Amino acid sequence: MISVDDYRDRVRALLGTAPATTLPLPAAAGLVLAEDVRAGVSLPPFDNSAMDGYAVRAADVGAAPVTLPVADDIPAGRVDVRPLEPGTTHRIMTGAPLPPGADAVVMVEDSDGGTETVTFSAAAREGAHIRHTGEDVVAGDVALHAGTVLRHSQLGLAAAVGLAEVRVHRPLRVLVASTGTELIDAPAPLRHGQIYESNSVMLAAAIRDLGCEVEVVRSVVDDVEEFRKVIEPKLAGADLLVTSGGVSAGAYEVVKDALTGQGVEFAKIAMQPGGPQGSGRWHGVPVVALPGNPVSVLVSFEAFLRPAILTALGHTDVSRRRVRARLTEKMSSPAGRRQYRRGVFTQSDREVTGVVGPRGGPGSHLLAAFTQANCLIVLPEDVTSAAIGEEVDVLLL
Repeated sequence: MISVDDYRDRVRALLGTAPATTLPLPAAAGLVLAEDVRAGVSLPPFDNSAMDGYAVRAADVGAAPVTLPVADDIPAGRVDVRPLEPGTTHRIMTGAPLPPGADAVVMVEDSDGGTETVTFSAAAREGAHIRHTGEDVVAGDVALHAGTVLRHSQLGLAAAVGLAEVRVHRPLRVLVASTGTELIDAPAPLRHGQIYESNSVMLAAAIRDLGCEVEVVRSVVDDVEEFRKVIEPKLAGADLLVTSGGVSAGAYEVVKDALTGQGVEFAKIAMQPGGPQGSGRWHGVPVVALPGNPVSVLVSFEAFLRPAILTALGHTDVSRRRVRARLTEKMSSPAGRRQYRRGVFTQSDREVTGVVGPRGGPGSHLLAAFTQANCLIVLPEDVTSAAIGEEVDVLLL
């Protein structure tokens, strides 16, 4: 058997890094910068007023009250600002450029609000209420580093420093296929021996949540020729094929039968659930073949696919948050396998270490228990039992 960590590295290396592309800012939301963004302008690009008020020479308003003539009006957006002469003031709005000669702004609240002359009720302090050129970002400096996820604030900064487009790692195009003759797509009526297909629904949603483009092929029957006929034409343009089902040791393992000897290797991973896995390349396209039971699919996604896809998309933080927690129930685990159990983690403000209890049994078919869980309890390969109160590793979902 292959260790979980070794197989995770294998899948990560298989996907590599998505190529970079240039996109307009609105289309880059949620993607990862492929190169540094340098500021085309300083922020602020000019000295400007932080308040509605009056631009003054601080020496002219050294005591209060004092009255000065209002020589000009400066709204935001004005580009032809006249210098401020000694003994005068300019009425100025928030964001408007500071006139040459001014070294302070007096808030309108500290005045009588006059438009011809104004009387100040508070002294001015040099530098007060002025936003200085470059105090946020200096032109030419790196404003956003490669590897940054472009959320709303990062996109706003890119726009503010003069960019209309950015270089990002483009979304992966992922083909998701579920296999099994027993699978039926809802709402068709079930016959005895059939089940509703759910794996592709889960996988497609999980992969889309990472920022990928997903095409789905549902319920491919357990026939090698039919599998190849359905899937091969859709590989063109795909960056990754993810399958579920048909990878174990029994008969009618359609994915294993179709792809063995075609560039995809199948192996047992030292884990529970999710032991049977496959990975490699088929017609040059990376393939990750997952088991068929729904909990095995979800655990495999967390253990292998999620970190590999995030890495390919340029993310640097690809791991779920890991904490320690005390067990509220006794647990057992098979020797030599890393067990992932659905659990519920809680932590109060008074506790340094939280508590966690399993939700549902270890069976890989117990999907409802997964929907009630907020974490995975991880028991390492050399642990076969854990007592109540013992600390264990927990991955927060």
